[in-house]
Amino acid sequence: MSGVITASEPSWIAPFTRLSPRQFSKLITALRREGADPVRQDRPWSLPLEDRVLLVAAYWRTNLTLRQLAPLFGVSKSAADRIIDHLGPSLALQQRKGSARASS
Repeated sequence: MSGVITASEPSWIAPFTRLSPRQFSKLITALRREGADPVRQDRPWSLPLEDRVLLVAAYWRTNLTLRQLAPLFGVSKSAADRIIDHLGPSLALQQRKGSARASS
């Protein structure tokens, strides 16, 4: 679909993620390594992982509703909601192992 926001166009990455294309690529690699993009046996995602990450970032960084955001990425409102529900927790800040010390 033409006229949609996509991570394959590097100019869309920085406004929504505040990452350079190189940093964004490293994030995608780390997400794949952590299993955020498994091969699905059921219905496949309509967007590649890069575009799904960009959609989640756009949702978090703008004041757009899913109904407004979904067409910008060429997906339905329901698909955008599923993408955010599935990928959002993987992108959220999580405590790293070993960074917190048990206080006794």
